[in-house]
Amino acid sequence: MAPHAGSRHSFTLGVRDTGGCLFLTEREPYRFQEHADTRVHVVAQGDTLFDLAGRYFASLPRACGFWWAIADFQPDPIIDPTLELEPGRRLFIPSLRVLTDVILGEQRRRFEA
Repeated sequence: MAPHAGSRHSFTLGVRDTGGCLFLTEREPYRFQEHADTRVHVVAQGDTLFDLAGRYFASLPRACGFWWAIADFQPDPIIDPTLELEPGRRLFIPSLRVLTDVILGEQRRRFEA
């Protein structure tokens, strides 16, 4: 079964075994790139990637599930999303446009395939 549209696994590379079973390997994340509508969020005590995604991507269904887009979008990507975010840290937040049109965009999928 292919990953669902909008899944962080959409760009996962895959390897098939001799029986045709697909095993997912590391995906190529969309790393930080400067966009005119990129926002900067200064982490406050208690902020989580899950909560920030819910706040910044609120118009999307299950917005909190896009925490991975924020983690990947940092100049130094956040590898372990379970670690507490350090208050005062500056996080770059992709705009809703960049998330939907660029990070999740069909053109990226075709280009990287």
